[in-house]
Amino acid sequence: MWVVLAGLGGALGVWIAAGFWTKRGIEEPRYTVERSDGAVEVRRYEASIVAATVVEGERKVALSEAFRRLAGYIFGKNRSQSKIAMTAPVSANLSEKIAMTAPVAATPMAEGRFRVTFTMPSSYSLETLPVPDDDRVVIEAMPGREVAAIRFSGSARGPDIERNTSELLAWLDANGRSAVGTPTLAQYDPPFTMPLMRRNEILVELAPRAPAVEP
Repeated sequence: MWVVLAGLGGALGVWIAAGFWTKRGIEEPRYTVERSDGAVEVRRYEASIVAATVVEGERKVALSEAFRRLAGYIFGKNRSQSKIAMTAPVSANLSEKIAMTAPVAATPMAEGRFRVTFTMPSSYSLETLPVPDDDRVVIEAMPGREVAAIRFSGSARGPDIERNTSELLAWLDANGRSAVGTPTLAQYDPPFTMPLMRRNEILVELAPRAPAVEP
């Protein structure tokens, strides 16, 4: 029995270490934290460039297809056959049908339309990034923006996404902030990372605050 437990412990250690070491050195979008309130952060993101693609269907299948397209681009399916460093997170905008129906927590997250993005390394510009071979992959500039984020671990299944999206939107309402567009699911870890160690986030871009009215 102790041999079995030791073996399981060793396997668990390898799994944890694999997730940790794989993430080391991976570039993430740059931001500053403007406010922390429990599980919610308000962040100011710098401008960035993304490779994006749009897919439709059941969430897991659709996101897998999007990942294949975008991974193909950074692994050399582009006009110059260049390889581009992987960054984190992989982000997917949730469809309006899914993300904006009230109440969010009661909306089935099964079928939908998703815009999935890989953030490009900051060393590239629009002019220096290679042109994708797949015309379903597009390169886009993302302006700087203010974002509210809520972080959670686990496998980011439908109920987890619904619950955290609902909590984040409730925080916006309680704090007098409005969202721009639809929420985004951001996943930072490779799929073999232990679920407890995974970093997932729901992000919502914030509308600018209305100017204060002087008495």
